[in-house]
Formats: sequence, C-alpha cells, structure tokens
Amino acid sequence: MRYPLLFSILMLIIFSCSKAKFSSTPSLKFKSVNTTQLLPGGALHFTLTFTDAEGDFSDSGNVYIQFMQRTQPSCTINSNDETIPMPAIPKTKDQKGEINVSLDYNSISPQCAPLNDTTVFRFVLKDDAGHVSDTASSPTIIISN
Repeated sequence: MRYPLLFSILMLIIFSCSKAKFSSTPSLKFKSVNTTQLLPGGALHFTLTFTDAEGDFSDSGNVYIQFMQRTQPSCTINSNDETIPMPAIPKTKDQKGEINVSLDYNSISPQCAPLNDTTVFRFVLKDDAGHVSDTASSPTIIISN
C-alpha cells in the first residue's frame, strides 16, 4: 500500500514541476537547402523548422528574409530584404512545424555580371504578438552567372 502512494506523490511532483514545452518567443532553425550552387533557370528551396508556444501567426507576412551578395572586392555588397507570407497555420498551443521558402534565379540573379555571386540567406520569424525569433542562416550559396 505504501509504494502506490509514494509513486503517486512522486508523479504529482514531476508533472507539477514540468516547464512549458515551447517559449512565447518563436524559435526558427535552418534545416536544409536543395543546392548550394544556383544555376541560371534554377531555384532555391529552403526548409526551416519553427516552434511557438501560442502559435499566433497570421498569413500576412511573418517570415523575413535578408540576403547579402558579394562577388569580388571591386563589387559592392548588396543587401536585400523581403517579407514572404506565412503559410496558413491553424492557431494552436505549442505550435511546431516546417516552413518552405522558394526563390527562383530571376529574383536573386548575380549583381556583378559576368562574375558569380556568393550569398548567405538569413531568416527571421515574427509572431502576431511582436515576438521575434533568433536569426537562422543558410550556408553560403553560389549564384552562377
């Protein structure tokens, strides 16, 4: 009789002390990209993973992308920022999922023709409450001319 009571008390302590599964601030992590060398006519497909305690994302553009391009010391660094719409996600607590971002060659073609460019893409996720994730970065991508 003593062991079931002790076990019940121990389980109560464990479950009452457990922390929330996810934070109110969204978490964003880089998972993969389909290629690290983009050829003319091709496209980049990024996969990111995210978590958020409230799951409060609208579909009005909560994923922010910044990419920096540089080819040679003689070329200037160009910084481009874009906002893309967040896929429709039902609002649920402890939200976890993947975000797929696709960019075609024409939207990110080399800036210093006829040279190739290299770039790093940075992603940030913002929820409806204004909480902003850490920045998730891609590996270096070569954009061929």
